[in-house]
Amino acid sequence: MEKEARILVVDDEERIRRLLRMYLERENYDIDDAENGEVALELAQQNNYDLILLDLMMPGIDGIEVCQEVRKTKATPIIMLTAKGEEANRVQGFEAGTDDYITKPFSPREVVLRVKALLRRSSSTKFLETETSTKDVLVFQHLTIDNDAHRVTVNGTEISLTPKEYELLLYLAQSPDKVFAREQLLKDVWNYEFFGDLRTVDTHIKRLREKLNRVSPEAASTISTVWGVGYKFEAVKE
Repeated sequence: MEKEARILVVDDEERIRRLLRMYLERENYDIDDAENGEVALELAQQNNYDLILLDLMMPGIDGIEVCQEVRKTKATPIIMLTAKGEEANRVQGFEAGTDDYITKPFSPREVVLRVKALLRRSSSTKFLETETSTKDVLVFQHLTIDNDAHRVTVNGTEISLTPKEYELLLYLAQSPDKVFAREQLLKDVWNYEFFGDLRTVDTHIKRLREKLNRVSPEAASTISTVWGVGYKFEAVKE
């Protein structure tokens, strides 16, 4: 039977790696694991994983640094695992490019459900349901968002986005010219209430603009900053 997806599990505790492997393999996932950040980086750079489960607190290279390095070249969905539930750690993980966040101790069943949910949202996995006659498409002058296929193209070139980058772009583009405060974006895109540091939104907007700008500065300019308020998507539809 063909494996459903290939997942990298990274944690310095062997019992956690073993537990996650057991539950994920029951779902027919193909699992690799790493006990530290150095090995994780090497594996992540050598292979194309569908998802990475990444421990935050590890000796040597920690999960934040691993995530930052992976994000330089890949849009692999990442779920951060951490024993720390404080807001600062959550913010740090999201700023590094994490797509989801699970606090230890966790239920293995919850992890499996979160993995399945993120794979469904991912633009790089076969879990996505696509149709030959796509209906849910937003077409702008330099940018097309095919929501059925979770695909973004800029002047005909497909852009590789993380699930969270895709969700953020789609959310803005579905309401052109509407200004969204950072707090609103955090609540609706991240499903999380922040009461302080809002850099997560700024970091993702910056990363999104950079990816669009590599193909088209005009496409990147559709995401506008409204100083003192937040962001909006402004573009002329085709």
